Amino acid sequence: MAKIEDRKKAIRLRKEGKTYGEILKEIDVSKSTLSIWLRSVGLAKAQKQRITDKKRAAQKKGGRIRREMRLASMQDIFAKAGRDISRLSVREFWLCGVMLYWAEGCKEKMYRGGQLLDLGNTDPEMIKFFVRWLREVLDVKDADMNFSLYIHENNSHRLKEVEAYWLKVIGVKGARIAYTCFKKHNPKTVRHNVNPDQYWGTLRVRVVKSVHLQRKIQGWIYGINDVLGKTE
Repeated sequence: MAKIEDRKKAIRLRKEGKTYGEILKEIDVSKSTLSIWLRSVGLAKAQKQRITDKKRAAQKKGGRIRREMRLASMQDIFAKAGRDISRLSVREFWLCGVMLYWAEGCKEKMYRGGQLLDLGNTDPEMIKFFVRWLREVLDVKDADMNFSLYIHENNSHRLKEVEAYWLKVIGVKGARIAYTCFKKHNPKTVRHNVNPDQYWGTLRVRVVKSVHLQRKIQGWIYGINDVLGKTE
């Protein structure tokens, strides 16, 4: 008798638009049994919509919780790993800059000479590091640094804001953005970084009359390769 009453109640709740999860909170049966009881129960449009809305809400909640857990885990790992870096020696700082330029800087090709010291990136911390490295390791003067900006044309109305942002990042007194290139916007391209509070384009740092200096950095890079090649 109890099972019959439970089945009737389950059918009534389902017709009200309740989800399986909501029904199982009120009736102590297995999900497989509930599925058998309800497989022939038809639902009105409004009831189907309610169930769909509940599922979507549950998915969003689950996604939000997973995101919060992921961010918390990331911050914990960042904090622990950050403590591995106590300080940098002068040599370590020099090598960090060489490796950065190896990865991101413009290098001279055998078929095309005259390459200046030139590096561009979207990461403000990387640009800040590179400017400091130029000053402290290579003794480059502020007046010998040129800055150019590359930004999508649909952000052209934010140009003054973006320029002010990068000038604050580089911290070079009297600096200005000498050249701005507007990249054509493709609306079909799916971009995650579209928030105006997060998108600042790409800043390029170029050093005037630096062909010799650029070649010196390339020599350091070749030297690292030679040392690694000799490592057993």
